[in-house]
Amino acid sequence: PIYQHADEYFAQLLNLDQDIFVNLTRLRLRPAVYFGDYSRLNIEYEMSGLYFTSGNIFLLEPGGKTNRQLVDLSWNLIDSDNYILNHYFDRLYFRQDFDWGNIVLGRQRISWGTGRVWNPTDLFNPINPANFSKIEKDGADAISIMYNIAQFTDLNVVYNPQEVIGNSNFGFRFRTNFAEYDAAIVGGIFDNRYIVGLDFAGNLFEAGVRGEGIYSIDEDNTEDTFVKFILGADYQFNPDLYAMVEYHFNGEGKTEKFQYELDRLIKGEILNLSKNYLYLMASYQITPLLTGTVMSMSNLNDKSGFAGLFGNYSLTENFYLGLGFQLSYGETFTEYWYYPNSVYLQLEYYF
Repeated sequence: PIYQHADEYFAQLLNLDQDIFVNLTRLRLRPAVYFGDYSRLNIEYEMSGLYFTSGNIFLLEPGGKTNRQLVDLSWNLIDSDNYILNHYFDRLYFRQDFDWGNIVLGRQRISWGTGRVWNPTDLFNPINPANFSKIEKDGADAISIMYNIAQFTDLNVVYNPQEVIGNSNFGFRFRTNFAEYDAAIVGGIFDNRYIVGLDFAGNLFEAGVRGEGIYSIDEDNTEDTFVKFILGADYQFNPDLYAMVEYHFNGEGKTEKFQYELDRLIKGEILNLSKNYLYLMASYQITPLLTGTVMSMSNLNDKSGFAGLFGNYSLTENFYLGLGFQLSYGETFTEYWYYPNSVYLQLEYYF
């Protein structure tokens, strides 16, 4: 259950209720079928029920084909003015293992990059960090080949077909290790743009440090380029207190709020509208069963952002109860002005 309170002017512009009640319920099943020791079929099937009192819920619509999925495996059983019951296959892939690596065919998660909040090198299925309701990264329809070169060195090649073959995406990631650092080089063609990038993760004294970035060139206009990167660090102060910070430069973004590409954000083509962002988070284990987390997301250009507070309590080994708040701020038409304030209760049961 989620209660959302939108800005009064924003609600008037879109003819929405300023106060919205939402209830989002998910059932996710993860069966796996093994064919001997080296072959398996993995399925992750999800059914989502979404009830809402107003017809426009920002970042909460369940299901639907993404721009990295060739086949629509999503179906609405009910689609009324106030209730959507949707079911879909979020993972559906066959994996064959070999002595040298593996081949994965179908809808799968391809996890590239080292960032904890943003992943510029994850060109398949990144998550908008403002979307607290999203649990899993969307699967991508792809053929993935992993070749193990040495113990800490491998090459991952991925082909993501599109309806128009000429618009298909292709990429590779070469990963290795230097001393205490993992490092990788990525490259390919995504959304008709040439991409080259790198990422790293390791330790600096007692803190963890990481970074990743890409350089993107339009294949039809080589003067159309941009850079994206992140730099982050985290530290475990003691067994109970953990903190992290991450900075994101989004060269694809705009500096003026009236230039923001909201249509691309809504379509899921981009995750952020502006250029410079800072994320801060601290987590404290109050008791062995109760953990509290506080975070802040800031758009450094238009001075908007949101703050979050979340508490998680372990009722049993497989039953969790959480309570969260997400409070947005910013002047009219800045990025996070569009996001409502939210209070939500989260129940998770694993079986």
